[in-house]
Amino acid sequence: MLEEQELAREDTQEEQAVENRDSDVEVEAADQELAHEETEVAQEVEGSAPEVDQQLAGEELAQQEPEPEQMVDEAAAEAEEEPEEKQEGRHWYVIHSYSGYEKKVKKNLESRIESMGMQDHIFGVVVPTEEVVELRDGRRRTVEQRIFPGYILVDMIMTDESWFVVRNTPGATGFVGSGNEPTPLRDEEAEGILKRMEDEAPKVKVSFRIGDSVRIIDGPFTDFLGMVDGLNLEKGKVRLLVSFFGRETPVELDFLQVETE
Repeated sequence: MLEEQELAREDTQEEQAVENRDSDVEVEAADQELAHEETEVAQEVEGSAPEVDQQLAGEELAQQEPEPEQMVDEAAAEAEEEPEEKQEGRHWYVIHSYSGYEKKVKKNLESRIESMGMQDHIFGVVVPTEEVVELRDGRRRTVEQRIFPGYILVDMIMTDESWFVVRNTPGATGFVGSGNEPTPLRDEEAEGILKRMEDEAPKVKVSFRIGDSVRIIDGPFTDFLGMVDGLNLEKGKVRLLVSFFGRETPVELDFLQVETE
């Protein structure tokens, strides 16, 4: 009986050993198969790497190289940024007109330029004006004021034909120049006048100057007299020397707080 039990136990141990060996063999085969698959994947990746690199390089090159339309747009933008070359013989000239009729003469000349087809020789007509702040009756008001009353600027190329068109405009009395020869403005002179017209902040126009005697009409010093000692046109302030008990004291006031005597 004991011998049978021992034989059965030995058979069981042998069966387990066989199963363990079979399991080890299966695991080893699976590991070998997995390693083989990894090797194949690595070879495929290495083989396709040059193609991927070439594709990426091609895409980067395509991004760096501008398209034809983009090149055209950039060239047009650069052309716009470049300052326009001044035509040979083109200058600003000054003509006389009757004072107060500058805008009417300007309109007449522009009509003649169009009707006589002189756009290629006469390019612009300008009445120099600027905005100023006037002080009247204790109030501020912004008005347009002519910088050079009785004068008009004309941007043109001087020829016999263009001279005839401008000179015979109703209201125009002649060109500024020596004798019968019109004298053009220097470029810096014309640019200064045009820039002055473009100033955004209007200038304050006052009726008194440094050294004038004025009366204070508002504030704690109302009815006192003072002498103008300084003007600040940007801030609209005036500095007065006011006499208190025989001593002159500086006082700063707004332009609207004083008036000329």
